[in-house]
Amino acid sequence: MHPAERQTDYRWPLLWAGALVALVGAILLGVAISESEAWAEVAGALGLSFVGWGGLVQSFDAGALALGAQKASAVAGAKTLVAGTLVWLAGWGLIAAGIRRAPASGEGPSPAAGAPLYPRLARYRDFYWSTLGAYGGGILLAELALLLLQTVLSSGVPSDLGGAARESSGGLSLPPTIAFAIAFIISMGVAFASGFVGASRAQRLSFPEATIGVFYLGLPVPILLSLMERVPSLQLALGYRLREVTYVAGLIGRPELAYWLVFAALVLALVLGINTGFIAAGSGRVDLRLGFELFVARRHVAVFRPSLLLGALAVLMFGIIPPLIVYFIIRGAEAAVERTRVRALGMADPLAAASAQHRMKLHEQSPTMMMTALSVGGVGVGVMALIIVLSVMSGFEADLQQKILGTNAHAVVSRYAGDLPDYDKVMTQVKRVPGVVGQTPFIINQVMIASEGNVDGVIIKGIDPKTVGSVTDLPQNILPGGDLGHLEQPAKILPSSAVEDGDKKDAEEEDPIIGKPSKPAKPTVLPGIIIGRELAASLRVVVGDRVNVVSPLGTELGPSGPIPKSRAFRVAGVFYSGMYEYDSKFVYILLKEAQDFFAVKGATGIELKVADIDDARRIANQVVRVLGGYPYRARDWGEMNKNLFSALRLEKLVMGIILSIIIIVAAGLIVATVIMLVLEKRKEISVLKALGVPDGGIVKIFLAEGLQIGVAGGFLGLFSGLAWCLFIEKVGIKLDPEVYYIPALPVRIEPVQTALAVVIAVLVTYLASIYPALKASSVEPVEGLKAE
Repeated sequence: MHPAERQTDYRWPLLWAGALVALVGAILLGVAISESEAWAEVAGALGLSFVGWGGLVQSFDAGALALGAQKASAVAGAKTLVAGTLVWLAGWGLIAAGIRRAPASGEGPSPAAGAPLYPRLARYRDFYWSTLGAYGGGILLAELALLLLQTVLSSGVPSDLGGAARESSGGLSLPPTIAFAIAFIISMGVAFASGFVGASRAQRLSFPEATIGVFYLGLPVPILLSLMERVPSLQLALGYRLREVTYVAGLIGRPELAYWLVFAALVLALVLGINTGFIAAGSGRVDLRLGFELFVARRHVAVFRPSLLLGALAVLMFGIIPPLIVYFIIRGAEAAVERTRVRALGMADPLAAASAQHRMKLHEQSPTMMMTALSVGGVGVGVMALIIVLSVMSGFEADLQQKILGTNAHAVVSRYAGDLPDYDKVMTQVKRVPGVVGQTPFIINQVMIASEGNVDGVIIKGIDPKTVGSVTDLPQNILPGGDLGHLEQPAKILPSSAVEDGDKKDAEEEDPIIGKPSKPAKPTVLPGIIIGRELAASLRVVVGDRVNVVSPLGTELGPSGPIPKSRAFRVAGVFYSGMYEYDSKFVYILLKEAQDFFAVKGATGIELKVADIDDARRIANQVVRVLGGYPYRARDWGEMNKNLFSALRLEKLVMGIILSIIIIVAAGLIVATVIMLVLEKRKEISVLKALGVPDGGIVKIFLAEGLQIGVAGGFLGLFSGLAWCLFIEKVGIKLDPEVYYIPALPVRIEPVQTALAVVIAVLVTYLASIYPALKASSVEPVEGLKAE
């Protein structure tokens, strides 16, 4: 065997024996660590060794930590640890002994010794340190840029708020979501550029360098951020500095998931940059021209044929069965007419009939064309399903958000302890903060409410009727028959028919002493109360009925000891917000009545309405700065309803990932289609390479073919998805309002979300086309033409 043909010699008995011995050693090490209860100390070192940070040194460090954690009396545990370490090392020694190079042959040099080497092989280098630096440094720089930009862009307050606020401000004061979008786009650009530069330098994909760079320099940042959520010391050291990052990550409920999704996106940008750099500079010079390659790709696949596009669109709009029935009927009729014509032609001229039959066979679709149509339809189905489902979920989220923000404020200002006795002054200061468009004081507490028919526990809220309408939708939610203004003028509350009948009976009673009818004393004007529709149904009361509010707080002393404080109210109105929790648990009274009932001086807090609900968190922080910080605090609607909206976002994210599997299945069809094209066009590829088309040009052709399938399917899915969403919105899918609290299925088309579905489809098809394109570029001209 020639020295250049030396191969690796695997001694499988030694390999299997070494693997078994190493497994036994690992088990002994696990037992020893468990006996010493040192997993908490060892886990970090072992985790780093798996990633590559430390290797064998970390393993010995883990053993030393476990040995140090042994109790003085646990001599057997120490022996188990030493034995496990030795057995583990012995196993790896056997594995190393089982891998050897095959011995060199004693044959002399071949007749071609000294001849020039094949240019592609002569230029080959097994490793590029500069490419490794570009890949690893690029992914690390992209991560650090994302963290830094997110912190800088979303921190600080505008400079027109005065001295104290101006001194504490910093950054550009963008909303957290907008700041993340800007930082994410810039970091994706950094990762893409680093991949492009590295691949251009090496003039190949350089997968080893990319793998090492991502594992050694890219993984530590997401690992550190994930550990920060669980390790108190890291949270104490980094949590305050990265509070804006953790806030955005926590919007989906699982910050760790957000960190790894962003890391995956940066790796994807790096891969796209690597592939683009290889295509652009694979021939030895940067060549970004695509005219010739796109022309060849269009002739190969012919994706944008009207018949294919219209057929795929018909399947997406009307389902697969009706279009197929119509298609087979039309094709069957055309074939019957054509065969009849050819038969009639054959009676007169058999040669012309044979030529016509040959042309008819040429018009029949080839297997590759059928695969192309299936690939376009698969991508379109995935995009359409993704758009429809995410739009419906966004409709539910928007409807829920509207109802919550219609009942609750966008932000709440309060103190960490105690009430706000000087809420008037606080409201004057808050009014100066840009973005605050409404504010109202409130008092909130938990009480019991009772009527003649039932009793229930509720949350009572003291409000100012003059200003509450500037913050919530309570005045618009009052049902006919009630009036929010009756809280200030309870004498205008019209009594119900039951109360009127009781008053008439009292008026007709005779005095037992003088025997003549007597008029009862003028009834006491009871304060008004606003209750929800579900609570009114539970208590069986209407506007004008009397209810009793009982508070266990601030009890009064009676003959037998403390008794709960109770007060009678008259229903001044019934509201309907569309949220069962609010309609069954919230009641409203006048702010002054709440102050008297709960013996509160001032208010519990101040509710705020802001101009931009997505910017509520930053405006709330500005309010706290204007008030001087502690003891004041402010919470935005996202923080007060964090669990609910985080669950909705996480559900939408998971649903989007699951539905993206449909696009991945379509990507498998694209791989098969492009591979079939490579096999069909093997001769043409050889001719192109013989004419001087570089490997990068061949890759461009087949990537363009895959991209054409993705773009066609993406836009067909976009059109059909938007059409179905408009159909659902205009025609409507009716729901039972008693169950869902909405009359029809809500739909909300978000432009960014819809565009993202198409981008995902195009990216997946692009990635699916890389492998077949590389296989096409590896075809040698001699191999493709030797059978011709």
